[in-house]
Amino acid sequence: MSDIKKGLAGVVADETSISKVNPETNSLLYRGYPVQELASTQPFEAVAYLLWHGELPTDEQLAEFRVAERAHRALQPAVKAAIDQLPLDSHPMDEVRMAVDAIGAIETAGSGNVLDAVGTPKENLERSLRLFAALPAIVAYGQRRRRGLEPVDPRDDLDYAANFLWLTFGEEADPVVVEAFNRSMTLYAEHSFNASTFTARVITSTLSDLYSAVVGAIGALKGPLHGGANEAVQHIFEEIGSAEKVAEWLDAALAEKRKIMGFGHRVYKRGDSRVPTMKASLDTLVEFYDRSDVAELYATLESEFVGRKGIYPNLDYPSGPAYNLIGFDTLTFTPLFVAARVTGWTAHILEQQASNALIRPLSAYNGVDERHIAGYVPDAATLEAQQRAEEAS
Repeated sequence: MSDIKKGLAGVVADETSISKVNPETNSLLYRGYPVQELASTQPFEAVAYLLWHGELPTDEQLAEFRVAERAHRALQPAVKAAIDQLPLDSHPMDEVRMAVDAIGAIETAGSGNVLDAVGTPKENLERSLRLFAALPAIVAYGQRRRRGLEPVDPRDDLDYAANFLWLTFGEEADPVVVEAFNRSMTLYAEHSFNASTFTARVITSTLSDLYSAVVGAIGALKGPLHGGANEAVQHIFEEIGSAEKVAEWLDAALAEKRKIMGFGHRVYKRGDSRVPTMKASLDTLVEFYDRSDVAELYATLESEFVGRKGIYPNLDYPSGPAYNLIGFDTLTFTPLFVAARVTGWTAHILEQQASNALIRPLSAYNGVDERHIAGYVPDAATLEAQQRAEEAS
């Protein structure tokens, strides 16, 4: 027990055919495709299909997939009611968690027992599609209710990304904005055995249902060391204010030993391969919204931090300011991550169910040695069990 892998660093827990980082090219691959190629060429619906089915859809398959997805976009009244129970100042991740929990309770109602709720592979693929379709309405409703706005009905003439923006802002987005948002969803969709995905697989390994696994993953993603980092990046930008103040701010932050969110990654040692694609989308948004000040702050902080620490940006660094320019509230950034990553989570849930083994690691105990309560006298059954244990050892 002396070789403890804190944080499971370097531990290979299982096999997966869903994604990997190719060390030779430093590229994140979804089912073998570099994510930057997918983000630049595919609608997000096609990427979801790829993660679930292993291959990109044909034109006919994509058309069928879109019909099925668009049939489940509307916010169910019971789910809306569940969200409305929460205070307006609840974190949006709590709204999303509550909504997914409500959907799960509704869709598994009537199951004879917990094992019946697990579902068949076909049922869980259908559940995955319904969650994928419903999450934009859930995330958009959360932002609109905090702004005192009524929900907007989904449009079945818009693709996933365009409809998401329509639901959130109540107007059709410019194609430049839709394209940038679509790319961000693809880049966030999947990343092997990250903390939230591993959480989903652990829960799935107990034979719990898909919804419970996704709810657990949402809880893991809420943490600022994982999904909450894009939100933290925007807070940093707002705290600094302008490019001219970067050096002074960074001096103070490093002196206080603050963790600067948006930089560094457990997997990438030569920089996050997703950053150039997201940075290119951020550049198009900066130009579209005429916000050169954002680009200047971005470039100055990156240059200063990399120069001092030698640690490069991760995906959250360009996505935070990109989402801000589009108009999303900062608190909505991590729910956007959920809407994207639910595709990867559910792909892993399906994979775990197909070849399941209960995930139950060991631990190295470092507490006090065995001790006893004064005056305690064990009963006969306990004495017999202790004797059997001694004999077996």
